Amino acid sequence: MSTRDRIVTAAAGVIRDRGLARATTREIALAAGLSEAALYKHFRDKTDIFLAVLGERGPTTLVAVLGGLPGRVGAEPVAAVLREVVLAAVDFYEHGFPMAGSLFSDPALFAAHRTRLRERDSGPQVPVEALAAYLAAERRLGRVAAGADPAAAAGLLLGAAFQRAFLGNFTDTGDAEAFATALVETLLTGLRP
Repeated sequence: MSTRDRIVTAAAGVIRDRGLARATTREIALAAGLSEAALYKHFRDKTDIFLAVLGERGPTTLVAVLGGLPGRVGAEPVAAVLREVVLAAVDFYEHGFPMAGSLFSDPALFAAHRTRLRERDSGPQVPVEALAAYLAAERRLGRVAAGADPAAAAGLLLGAAFQRAFLGNFTDTGDAEAFATALVETLLTGLRP
């Protein structure tokens, strides 16, 4: 295992246990069996480490699912693709909340995190943009209603997945598969009688 991989693996454990705001680079280095200086040879700051944890050590497939959307345009049923996106998003948000929740309790860390996300052209808007691009491509093929707003639909799907993950911290939210199916069917059917 490379030094970078050791850092990311150790950081995943420390951040899961302590939350991002309370996890320190010193603790991460100790868990990886390295010096703090070794961390900074591979990562600019704690935000870089956190983003690597989310992208590389999360038990989620969201990044891969979103990355594969362009190749699925016109090739698979829209409902099946959207359902997979919702399930991946729910999984991502469920695993990300415990790690990132404490970020909001530290204004300085939160500000630094936002700055780093902007620098990397990353952040929570990226999944919405990727899904909206997919829906727009499907709309051009006539597989999504001409009057549908791809950005609004993407926001509704991912926002609902986010809410479900958030509420899951407080109450039983039920079966994710049933949730994804009902959500996609409702969106595709619409609410008009």
